[in-house]
Amino acid sequence: MLEVNKSQNSTENNEPQAIKYKTSLTAIRKARRFAVQGLYEWLLTKNPSHEIEAHTRAENAMHTVHLGYYHELLSKIIEQSDALIDEINQSLDRPWTRLDKVEQAVLLIGLYEMKYHFEIPYKVVIDEAIQLNTHFGSSDGFKLINVVMDKFAKELRVPEVEADAKKAQKPTG
Repeated sequence: MLEVNKSQNSTENNEPQAIKYKTSLTAIRKARRFAVQGLYEWLLTKNPSHEIEAHTRAENAMHTVHLGYYHELLSKIIEQSDALIDEINQSLDRPWTRLDKVEQAVLLIGLYEMKYHFEIPYKVVIDEAIQLNTHFGSSDGFKLINVVMDKFAKELRVPEVEADAKKAQKPTG
């Protein structure tokens, strides 16, 4: 679930007070953008996620970002990177190492969301991945992202994809 509560001590009576992360679609989209940047840095430097996260939070105004989702994406993807990269590599027409680092970061986020965030419709996961690549990557990179993410949807979201296919086949009228 994307909505996360974080407790913080109240200064008045020292009782824990629940503070919610920003959970708007914009805050989640910003979390993805910062996660792409963090994963890009990790792919280049192999610095630990907590260092990347601390550096990112120190240098950016993060008050409009879903910090819990950003932290999850960065830390969990790095933690599971070997398995995720192996899975992506099996869906590529070229070796993982020949992909641009932005494409690698976007595919890692897309696959992670496709596998672990069923509350996000697969079409949204694909669209967000394409948007991330359009924002950060090469002009034609979206084609690769679309093909690979579509393969993941057909493998990991079978009931959802089949339901959409049935809807598309129904005659309107």
